Amino acid sequence: QAKECNGVKASVDTSKPNPNEVEFDNLYLDMNGIIHPCTHPEDKPAPKNEDEMMVAIFEYIDRIFNIVRPRRLLYMAIDGVAPRAKMNQQRSRRFRASKEGMEAAEEKQKIRQEILAKGGILPPEEVKERFDSNCITPGTEFMDNLAKCLRYYIADRLNSDPGWKNLTVILSDASAPGEGEHKIMDYIRRQRAQPNHDPNTHHCLCGADADLIMLGLATHEPNFTIIREEFKPNKPKPCALCNQMGHEVKDCQGLPREKQGKHDQFADSLPTSEQEFIFIRLCVLREYLERELTMASLPFTFDFERSIDDWVFMCFFVGNDFLPHLPSLEIREGAIDRLVNIYKNVVHKTGGYLTESGFVNLQRVQMIMLAVGEVEDSIFKKRKDDDDNFKRRQKEKKKRMKRDHPSFIPGGQFSPQALGNRSSPQAISNPRQTAFEMRMHDRQNSTTSSSPNTSLNSDGSPSPAGGIKRKAEDSDSEPEPEDNIRLWETGWKQRYYKNKFDVDASDDKFRRKVVQSYVEGLCWVLRYYYQGCASWNWYYPFHYAPFASDFDGIADMPSDFEKGSKPFKPLEQLMGVFPAASGNFLPPTWRKLMTDPESSIIDFYPEDFAIDLNGKKYAWQGVALLPFVDERRLRAALEEVYPDLTPEENRRNSLGGDVLFVGKHHPLCDFIVEQYKSKNTEPVDIPPELCHGIQGKLTLNENAVLPDQTVESPVPMLRDLTKNSAVSISFKDPQFDEDFVFKATVLPGAKKPPTVLKPGDWEKNNNDGRPWRPQLGFNRDRKPVHLDQSAFRTLGHTMPRERGMPGMYANAVPLGAYGSPYSRPLLSGQQQIPKLLSNLRPQDSWRGPTPLFQQTPQRTAGAAPLLAWNRMLPSQSQYQPGQYQGLGGPMSYPQRPEDRMDRGRQV
Repeated sequence: QAKECNGVKASVDTSKPNPNEVEFDNLYLDMNGIIHPCTHPEDKPAPKNEDEMMVAIFEYIDRIFNIVRPRRLLYMAIDGVAPRAKMNQQRSRRFRASKEGMEAAEEKQKIRQEILAKGGILPPEEVKERFDSNCITPGTEFMDNLAKCLRYYIADRLNSDPGWKNLTVILSDASAPGEGEHKIMDYIRRQRAQPNHDPNTHHCLCGADADLIMLGLATHEPNFTIIREEFKPNKPKPCALCNQMGHEVKDCQGLPREKQGKHDQFADSLPTSEQEFIFIRLCVLREYLERELTMASLPFTFDFERSIDDWVFMCFFVGNDFLPHLPSLEIREGAIDRLVNIYKNVVHKTGGYLTESGFVNLQRVQMIMLAVGEVEDSIFKKRKDDDDNFKRRQKEKKKRMKRDHPSFIPGGQFSPQALGNRSSPQAISNPRQTAFEMRMHDRQNSTTSSSPNTSLNSDGSPSPAGGIKRKAEDSDSEPEPEDNIRLWETGWKQRYYKNKFDVDASDDKFRRKVVQSYVEGLCWVLRYYYQGCASWNWYYPFHYAPFASDFDGIADMPSDFEKGSKPFKPLEQLMGVFPAASGNFLPPTWRKLMTDPESSIIDFYPEDFAIDLNGKKYAWQGVALLPFVDERRLRAALEEVYPDLTPEENRRNSLGGDVLFVGKHHPLCDFIVEQYKSKNTEPVDIPPELCHGIQGKLTLNENAVLPDQTVESPVPMLRDLTKNSAVSISFKDPQFDEDFVFKATVLPGAKKPPTVLKPGDWEKNNNDGRPWRPQLGFNRDRKPVHLDQSAFRTLGHTMPRERGMPGMYANAVPLGAYGSPYSRPLLSGQQQIPKLLSNLRPQDSWRGPTPLFQQTPQRTAGAAPLLAWNRMLPSQSQYQPGQYQGLGGPMSYPQRPEDRMDRGRQV
């Protein structure tokens, strides 16, 4: 974290050794996982405008960079135009987002009117345009502006940050086709195939998608780590109507806000905490998988790398971005374990592995799938039994809670306070009025509950209409969506095909067509993960998957794809994935094709559509039944409106490439500058000895960042770079023949990382019943800093003891804070003892304090709260550019010469 002194933040020196006790070579950022939380965050106030969004993205990248500190390469990849197989999922997501956003706005307005009609108190509506997250799609003005801002950000850091001094930076923006994570994988694959590649490169990939784990395993790189935000469920969110915590919009009653703090100083603050990150170490996952997948007495030689590829392939059956999962395989029901067990039983008969370097052996896959098909019936019956048992337990729990719940709990200033609460109770004000309000509230409750079958008029008199039906939420059981398939009953296959595909199950020709499309999909996805995009045009043309028992006879099915296919252009993709409600991101005549009743493609843009829950409980889990886009009809309709594009729109509609940046200290800088001076328009090879072994082609860039030329800031709140020394140039990965096969193996010369797991780690309950917590840093044998006995005695003498709260120091008032009556005057030059704890997060307090010689000197008079728990309350009432830096102090470690251990010893 950046240190702060007198309100000024001093940036972290990332050129120093990594405090996590590991050194990374390459950092890859899947930028869409950064853009979304920065533009529409869930746990903090949203940025007011696009400029603040860009600053938030810059600060997020800085935070990741401070943690990882790459020494060779930083690769930023934004999602470009996706393959057609992915566009179907993107279309579904964007149509849903638009529909849910409109429904939420209508529901919010309806509840607002009801509350105001009853005399409730709500803050005035903010007149601000809702941010449409659909604009985070290639081809929009937002993505074009983001690319400009990132070019400025990279140039700024290369000029000013010592940690970027010798770094090569590659930016692959939204104009370069391909999904962000797959552009990263393509880069790694192509560099691995070069003779100058270092097989012991330590890669770190930032992103939250689960498929990044599979992609990382598919590289077969021995040192591959994923960094992601630590997921903390059930984060509190303020009500969208009254901005108060503790309830959702549907439960809002429009009650006046209670005072927050003695002087209401926390009125507008959200209970946010610093975002924490965790490392997923794929070398450790490989250790687990090696133990899980190792098989004895095989009729062929066991190869762990090949078995990892098979495991990745089997995970596709339980769900991926391109195919619906098989009905019998649910990941939450242990489907991966089931597949592994079947695989280990059947692999003796298959005669070999299921896959090789991204190509599938369908004859062997057929044996696995038919083995799953044999137990499909029992899987469906067990699923029904488990579901019934869960509902029964929930029903009993509800009854218990209803029975044990007190009939009346006073609120406001008379509400019960937890024992040991740190905040002292407030003085009672106007108790008569509060007591009157409580009596009236109690009377209303008793009136409505005493006569549940009588409906009342607005004046409180009984309505002649008679009884009203009890609401669903008041009943013991919630209404369940109707399930016409009943997979647990005989005849499930016939009902499934009739309901989902509207064909008879005896129609073998149609069933074979569905299975063939699914098999093609499996082959396409595996090729996509291991070799790159096999076809930009292929997609799965159904909303549902077949059964495992239908995979009979797949060994003879063709699995080749057309060669030479091309991706959509950005604006064409927007037409393929956007609903009409997001048409404002498109040119006017293109937008008209979405809304004009006479449009030849109006059927692609339904205003409403059905969502099939497909056995699930929530709408977001269901299947959006949208019509598939016919590419030929779409292109024919767009031919008529292409002439209407402006030069700027034509530029945004063109496909671009990657850009490479270096600073003046980088060995490649002079070579690039020389290319611009000679005005050489031909692509030139990167000299690998000048660029950490990176290879590829360089061509001059029209909008290049050049030394001694001002780099204008696209964000008004940030300064122009008048003394720029960075340089940029277009970059292209090494090219290979279309038939070239990238080998999925560990490279010669790669060193296996030291084993991490110990015998006790194989046991499921090896933590003595305590909740699991990630270790700090990569060295599990690190000795935590601690206070000795004399320091504890000093603290004991200094801290006031008369507060008598649980815990040694948990509730002590920091000296000098808030003019505490317990504080005693400091002698000249005396250091405040509580500052020993000032830099610790609550969950890190066991490690001990930061040494005094590393702390930033601070004034003692009127000091802010110093103990860890005081830092949990944020002070910002609205979005501030610095809040991504978190609320804590620095996590510094004393660096000794022997700490700079060689790479081979690091864990």
